[in-house]
Amino acid sequence: MRKALLALLAVAVAGAAVFYLLTMPPAAEPASALPAHTPDLANGKYVFTAAGCAECHAVPVKKCDDLKTNDKVTLAGGRCLKTPYGTFHVPNISPDKETGIGNWTTVDFVNAMKHGVAPDGSYLYPAFPFGSYQRMSYEDLIDLKAYLDSLPAVKNEVPPHELGFPFNIRRGLGLWHKLYVNGESFVPDPHASAELNRGAYLVTGPGHCTECHSSRNLLGGIVKDTEFAGAPNPEGKGSVPNITPSDDGIGDWSEGDIAYLLETGNTPDFDVIGESMAPVQENMAQLKEEDRKAIAAYIKSLPPRPDAVPKSEQKDKDEEEGDAAKSGSDNGAKQPEDSH
Repeated sequence: MRKALLALLAVAVAGAAVFYLLTMPPAAEPASALPAHTPDLANGKYVFTAAGCAECHAVPVKKCDDLKTNDKVTLAGGRCLKTPYGTFHVPNISPDKETGIGNWTTVDFVNAMKHGVAPDGSYLYPAFPFGSYQRMSYEDLIDLKAYLDSLPAVKNEVPPHELGFPFNIRRGLGLWHKLYVNGESFVPDPHASAELNRGAYLVTGPGHCTECHSSRNLLGGIVKDTEFAGAPNPEGKGSVPNITPSDDGIGDWSEGDIAYLLETGNTPDFDVIGESMAPVQENMAQLKEEDRKAIAAYIKSLPPRPDAVPKSEQKDKDEEEGDAAKSGSDNGAKQPEDSH
């Protein structure tokens, strides 16, 4: 009996040692790794818009899941993201030195964006889309940090994430990082046009479109074969659409249709986008026309894929939402102000 217990203890110790080694945070990039670059605040603001920073980090008007914000530059956090893994509370990224990122250096910021690690070496949760932001150029990240530093500092302590076991073990994220994070910047395709490469950079980097429009596996990693082909809504309401040029997606849309949607929010069939896509579109409308055209060109160049979410699941979700809305109407219940 004693030998068995000792053997189990030895296995446990060995397992803990392997876990410790596999989940060690990557070595932080030193300041010397950054290029010599004078921060450009105007470009930093542009990148801030393209990356949709305000949509997560600006203070919600009322409830923590309210899509509306008081303004785009009060980045005190407070939004909550409800996912199958638990509820994430979006942090304060204002330049406040106590509750925000005012004490972060530029290289601290780059390590967070490219490697998903905080200045103290702890892992950041991928609800923060550094899996896409890692593709951004150093110059854009330097400009973005300088712009964030120019915004109002707001003192606001955000609640800790509410996650169940094992997702509350932050160290375990090291295994996820090993699979999905390498910190490599976007590399232009030498065989593609400058327009396509610009579109690819905006979509896969700051725009982080794959984060919502792609399905994920049990580990929460994006399934490469379903990139851009739609996904279940992580907050449980409906599904995120397929934006590949397939019959299930937007195959009958022209590049002009896509660019027009990004500018106006209007689809080719005279519908108007809403809910969580609305603020994204509002950001896209502020980009240069040539950048919206570049995004459209890249989206049209994607491989056409069938819907990643089965039609039966989409139908079930639509019916559930319809029943809930009907029930609320029948009971004379007031609908939430942030519903669309």
